[in-house]
Amino acid sequence: MCGILALLGCSDDSQAKRVRVLELSRRLKHRGPDWSGLYQFGDCYLAHQRLAIIDPASGDQPLFNEDKTVAVTVNGEIYNHEELRKKLVNHKFRTGSDCDVIAHLYEEYGEDFVDMLDGIFSFVLLDTRDNSFIVARDAIGVTSLYIGWGLDGSVWISSELKGLNDDCEHFESFPPGHLYSSKSGGFRRWYNPPWFSEDIPSVPYDPLVLRHAFENAVIKRLMTDVPFGVLLSGGLDSSLVASITARYLAGTKAAKQWGAQLHSFCVGLEGSPDLKAAKEVADYLGTVHHEFHFTVQDGIDAIEDVIYHIETYDVTTIRASTPMFLMSRKIKSLGVKMVISGEGSDEIFGGYLYFHKAPNKEEFHRETCRKIKALHQYDCLRANKATSAWGLEARVPFLDKEFINVAMSIDPEAKMIRRDEGRIEKWVLRRAFDDEKHPYLPKHILYRQKEQFSDGVGYSWIDGLKAHAARHVTDKMMVNASNIFPHNTPTTKEAYYYRMIFERFFPQNSARLTVPGGASVACSTAKAVEWDAAWKNNLDPSGRAALGVHLSAYDAETPLSNKPSKVIDSIPRMMEIPGVAIQS
Repeated sequence: MCGILALLGCSDDSQAKRVRVLELSRRLKHRGPDWSGLYQFGDCYLAHQRLAIIDPASGDQPLFNEDKTVAVTVNGEIYNHEELRKKLVNHKFRTGSDCDVIAHLYEEYGEDFVDMLDGIFSFVLLDTRDNSFIVARDAIGVTSLYIGWGLDGSVWISSELKGLNDDCEHFESFPPGHLYSSKSGGFRRWYNPPWFSEDIPSVPYDPLVLRHAFENAVIKRLMTDVPFGVLLSGGLDSSLVASITARYLAGTKAAKQWGAQLHSFCVGLEGSPDLKAAKEVADYLGTVHHEFHFTVQDGIDAIEDVIYHIETYDVTTIRASTPMFLMSRKIKSLGVKMVISGEGSDEIFGGYLYFHKAPNKEEFHRETCRKIKALHQYDCLRANKATSAWGLEARVPFLDKEFINVAMSIDPEAKMIRRDEGRIEKWVLRRAFDDEKHPYLPKHILYRQKEQFSDGVGYSWIDGLKAHAARHVTDKMMVNASNIFPHNTPTTKEAYYYRMIFERFFPQNSARLTVPGGASVACSTAKAVEWDAAWKNNLDPSGRAALGVHLSAYDAETPLSNKPSKVIDSIPRMMEIPGVAIQS
């Protein structure tokens, strides 16, 4: 992912201001180590740190229209850029970059072109003819973006908090699926899919329609001019991504440039059961598999860097980001610049185990809608920033606009967990890829239930984090936590420890407000807490409060009193983190 930074309407076109923009842009250089660009028009500045994926030779930014009256700085990938170029027959393009279409689309369609883009993106477009500008972010918020306002009336835009937090009076996360226009002086939502209203859909489940939609989502993400691979943890989501990529890679431009054998990557604590699962899938698919190990101490040593780059104090996000952060560095050292990952599936299909408690299909569907809308604060933020910290790009086919439309139009009754009918979580996805003649995965992998009862090796990561935090946060500090941190008050020593580090890097009130909070059980939204009266009195975002759901769902025969204490303490986040072979 690239890094973009813009200062707009600052009433100052001095050399000192230009130097300051350059200085702030350099804070984003980890995102785009391949080239730096800066364009100035009066008191407006557009800066760019490039990670070259498409057209590395000539796609440097900012990008322009023919007479350079429209300038754009973009972070993203436009997968349908070749189709869009065909609609712009009267335009001349300066580069082969997929993002080069944006300035020309604006010339043709004005501010209403954004929904024509199929991809992930954050961009700032400056029209020098009337000194107006627009800012837009992709539908789900796969790319990170922030907006801030200065006392001098200026507007700041940055891919990360660190690009604007020291220079703005107020700043916030730029909302996904929105456009900000200087002409109207405010936001408007450009992304308006049918599911966004949370009305209950009724389209009958068709496994082949779902399969083809996801295959298309993966195939379009094979657009690359640089070496790439897949993140593979051995779970359902990443295994399907790897299987489809391996199946269709041979006929692509990428295969002609870099070879048809797919590379897969996994990281975990040595001995983790999921490392074995990832290796089994890799062997079945014939990928060149790279298995990386880290120790608990390696992870603890990286925590401060992780919080600086991920820009959150959310406990589960930091736990999950750390191994991904370490893995990304290893991947980049091999010369790989792009990976395909499996984020988003649990949100779309209700894959979190607390969905067993959904009282009806209406609540099940509304919770998936709420989860998708919040992805930019959690898994998208992790996937984007943990990889971008090392100049690596992550692409997420489950969050393809068209695929989401198909998946979210299915009657949610088909997604409900019905164990008496043999339907486990994400059954509709598993069934869609159950092909007897041309199997995508072995049956036991395709229908493997969520890994839960590890032998403890994978969970030592969480135990280590808790022990480390306990050495730095005293009981007395916890007593005063609400006075020190009145907003999103940390309730555990681990949360307090992360919060101290975050506040040291980002001390502004605006910064702490960018991090979500509120009641949660096993990664649920606050609304889903209402599904079980017992949860309201035992709120725990890590999931222990939903212990009965997890245990009854998978091992009803064994009494709770007989469960190992390690299991009870390690239910934290039953989700797949692509490429990460531990529970977060």
